[in-house]
Amino acid sequence: MRESQGRPAWPGEGGDSAGSGLGSAAVLADRPTGPPPVFETPPLAGKLPGGVFGLLEQAGAMAQLLGEVVWSAIRRPVGYWRAVRDEMYTLLKLCWFPMILAVFTFGVMVAILGINFTTLIGANNRYGQYFFIASVREFSPWINSMVVAGIIGAALAADLGARRVREELDALKVLGMDPVRELVLPRVVSAVFMTALLNMVAIMIAVLSGLFGIIVFGGVSGGEYFSTLYANLTPVEVWGSFIKSAVFGLVIGVVCSYKGFTAQGGAIGVGRAVNQAVVISFVVIWLVDFAFSSIMLGLNPEMQTVR
Repeated sequence: MRESQGRPAWPGEGGDSAGSGLGSAAVLADRPTGPPPVFETPPLAGKLPGGVFGLLEQAGAMAQLLGEVVWSAIRRPVGYWRAVRDEMYTLLKLCWFPMILAVFTFGVMVAILGINFTTLIGANNRYGQYFFIASVREFSPWINSMVVAGIIGAALAADLGARRVREELDALKVLGMDPVRELVLPRVVSAVFMTALLNMVAIMIAVLSGLFGIIVFGGVSGGEYFSTLYANLTPVEVWGSFIKSAVFGLVIGVVCSYKGFTAQGGAIGVGRAVNQAVVISFVVIWLVDFAFSSIMLGLNPEMQTVR
């Protein structure tokens, strides 16, 4: 039997014909019948490098997990709020002091750098508006999310990863329970709410750190500082910062839950998953911060005006 391109030859292909003696019933009995199959062209994903395909695969899996969390929360909006309350308390207990310390020290550093700049141009009395743009609008939400990702995100990935390697997640499925609803949904919801609420505290701490810096190092009165700062603090700035921090919390919850859910290889695999979860959370937060700030400035041009 003649082969054509790695498969058995189909009737009518090549130079064979029924009159050549190869069309007998004995020969046709072991040859394929019907039209030849159509071999589809490999999809675009199959042509991508392995590293790029792996990133896209993980991004798609995280988006799928996000969809499952949102659908579970909407479909049955009861039964998980007690767990959300407990997770919020844990998050607050672990993050409030590191967040305050990080925001205050970083705010003082920004204050010193900003005072050096305003001194050069002779505008120390206008320092509050520049400090607001640099620290309150951007750095405070970013530092707050970094603290939450480094503490709560790592703990979340470690907890789910340990459950995965101990096969507790499979046991929940055997018992008829949904691991996403029981373990992921409360943690994601608590991360969203607490990251946004902690951001309000971070903004207040940043304002106080700027006041400390301008009085100690700049020789400017607190009245001048607050007058220029509050002139730029508008409702758009407040709710925009609140929403951005909530999105940061959503990113942290979903990314760290996914890496914990897919941990493999025992304790070493769990440690690797925790490390990857924190690093990916940092990178995605930076990208989201850039995209969100660009959208906010585009939709609200008045934010670009220094008052």
